[in-house]
Amino acid sequence: MALPREKIYTVKDIYNLPEGQRAELIDGQIYFMAPPSTMHQRIIVKLCHQILSYIDKEGGNCEVLLAPFAVFLNEDDRNYVEPDLSIICEKEKLDEKGCNGAPDWIIEIVSPSNQQIDYGIKLFKYRRAGVREYWIINPMMHTVNVYDFEHEKQTCQYSFDHDIPVCIFRDLFIKIADLL
Repeated sequence: MALPREKIYTVKDIYNLPEGQRAELIDGQIYFMAPPSTMHQRIIVKLCHQILSYIDKEGGNCEVLLAPFAVFLNEDDRNYVEPDLSIICEKEKLDEKGCNGAPDWIIEIVSPSNQQIDYGIKLFKYRRAGVREYWIINPMMHTVNVYDFEHEKQTCQYSFDHDIPVCIFRDLFIKIADLL
């Protein structure tokens, strides 16, 4: 007797969700997203401001985009994510629908409901897709996990009180405690 098959979803299913319902699609599986907390929003807005200020000051060419913003990691219709913050330095990846391919740097803010996805599924997926740097910020634990996929260096965990080096921008350091 054959086992029942799990339904494989596509980007079309994501676009057909009811208005206001947010979800991500990873390898054909839908992961629904809870609304962000106030702390989550404070961190992401201030991070965005600090990163944008640095890019502007340095005359950089990267774009900083906040969720909800579509990232199509693979050239298929079974992967669609909305990272909290996407930094994209190759503008040819951008079109009106979102980012086609891996952003250079992705930042996710962990909530109690998405820890397994951010620390496990997305970590693997982002690395395989070619993301250069991935940060997981955990407001409950006051930690930041930094993954330097490009160099396989400096991959470690920091507290909110540390000056955290940004791998893709050599002279940028971020202290999360200063953003709160």
